Amino acid sequence: MKEVLRLCPAFKDYIWGGEKLKTNYGKKTDLSPCAESWELSYHKDGLTLTEDGRPLSEVLTKEDLGKNAEAFPFFPMLIKFIDARDNLSVQVHPSDSYALANENSFGKTEMWHILEADEGAGIYLGFQKDVTKEEFEDAIAKNRLTELLNFYPVKAGETYFIPSGTLHAIGRGCLICEIQQNSNLTYRVYDYGRLGKDGKPRELHVEKALKVTNLSAFKPNFVAAETPDGRVIGCSKYFHVLTREIEGEVTLTADPNSFRCLTVVDGDGSIGGKVAKKGDSFFLPAGTTATLKGQFTMLSSSVRKYYVGIDLGGTYIKGGIVDDLGNLLANDKVPTEAEKGADAVAKNIASLALSLLSGLGLTKDDASGIGIGVPGMIDSARGEVTYSNNLHWDHFKISERVEALTGLPVKIANDANVAALGENKFGGGKDYDDMVMLTLGTGVGSGIVIGGKLFEGNKGAGAELGHMVIREGGESCTCGRKGCLEAYASATALIRDTRRAMEAHKDSKMWEVGSLEEAGGKTAFAYMEKDPYAKEVVENYIRMLACGISNIASAFRPEIVLIGGGVCGEGKRLTDPLQELVDKDIFGGDQGPYVPILRATLGNLAGILGAAALLMD
Repeated sequence: MKEVLRLCPAFKDYIWGGEKLKTNYGKKTDLSPCAESWELSYHKDGLTLTEDGRPLSEVLTKEDLGKNAEAFPFFPMLIKFIDARDNLSVQVHPSDSYALANENSFGKTEMWHILEADEGAGIYLGFQKDVTKEEFEDAIAKNRLTELLNFYPVKAGETYFIPSGTLHAIGRGCLICEIQQNSNLTYRVYDYGRLGKDGKPRELHVEKALKVTNLSAFKPNFVAAETPDGRVIGCSKYFHVLTREIEGEVTLTADPNSFRCLTVVDGDGSIGGKVAKKGDSFFLPAGTTATLKGQFTMLSSSVRKYYVGIDLGGTYIKGGIVDDLGNLLANDKVPTEAEKGADAVAKNIASLALSLLSGLGLTKDDASGIGIGVPGMIDSARGEVTYSNNLHWDHFKISERVEALTGLPVKIANDANVAALGENKFGGGKDYDDMVMLTLGTGVGSGIVIGGKLFEGNKGAGAELGHMVIREGGESCTCGRKGCLEAYASATALIRDTRRAMEAHKDSKMWEVGSLEEAGGKTAFAYMEKDPYAKEVVENYIRMLACGISNIASAFRPEIVLIGGGVCGEGKRLTDPLQELVDKDIFGGDQGPYVPILRATLGNLAGILGAAALLMD
């Protein structure tokens, strides 16, 4: 099935429902009230159908759902519209672990996207403060449970995430789109003394609720990460939801890893050639592209994987949550505190990783693992930092330590290798299988990607291209040798040569910067058009860098050489003459495949994205 499908929902006539789904959202049903419309459902309690009346679950193949859905023993999500003319009961959903052990079912985590809200409408969500089990029981018995709960007035466009174990209730006057884990299991705790259709009080499940409810104060999580496909408003391992405004014509692709369910919540147009209006939902199979036209707002729901990427530096630990499309959903940094020792740094990494997950409403069960880029010599197979001068580490098993602290699998690699992998997966090298990257900073970092995978050498100790000698007996290098590429092509070397030229030529215009200490990596480039000494510094720098790149290109013949670091800010003033020299000096000249030299595109995010990519297939 490789075409866009219009979805035909199942309907529910619960007693608290209204008529807005029929009057405002075009739902066709004889049920009254129309409380819920199950837009995307594989659940036996309400199967979604295709236009020809077949259950969607019988039409779609594994390939249509995508690789990410294969990780579940069941279809992972359920999407529904809910119209609350009256208050819904206060209820709680159990976790997977409890539900599997006691109900032969999975639990339920969900999110609510508010579509309409009458004046004064709101929701109950979690406890205002920590409560005891006794306080919880007493409030239920005395019909004052809502006094302990947070009441949030709501308005259209807001989103609320409800983890399993959280007491909650949708208030009267709310119309929402609920995206949830595929489950219909709930424990009703309080129902306002209401009678069911049979005239009897509806069943409560207080004893079970007491066992699964989180009694801690509730803190809401709000996600608002911008991606090329829209703004992320909710995420869990079961569902990943974006909101997007369509104006004019847009092409949208569901990647091979996940389908997309497109739910129109306002406006009208067309999706895949099918008329689309408010209230309609469509299924876009994995690997399928559709054209969207018109002016409408939609929710796009898919199944994504999440990774923690850590860029470990001497001063700061930078981290982020990255999805399997390379979108950075959250990021932060904390001090490294290397002076406190390796264990302290590992604890800081673990704390940052868990904090980033928590900030998105994710738990460790939602994440596939943690990738870490570490400066120094790395044995990635053993998860060990063999030696790191910056951190003063010697044979520290950082993977083992962080795994113990977080409960998540950990993979590590050298930080320059990780940056190269990030550019290869998501940046300037994403269209190439074979590439080399040089980072021109304090030193010359390097990374080699062959066949889309990092080449690290024996025990991860290779790919140190910055320590290739390009001038025997030349400038001293930090590694102890002389004449290394790093000693000529790093930003440190450029600054050294700039200051030497200034000292040797008191008439140099570069002295306009004020002093030797104020001369930096940009100085020679800034004055090269009006100062012959600055021009000589730049030309010598490019010549030495070209020598190194020509050697690398002749040895590996990559499809592309990427250069990153602050020096790359010079743009074509750097890359054009560099390309010309490499084209002339590379083995075979123009008889062999062309090797373009381009700038890296991810900047400081390459380390976080590349670290996350260590865990991706």
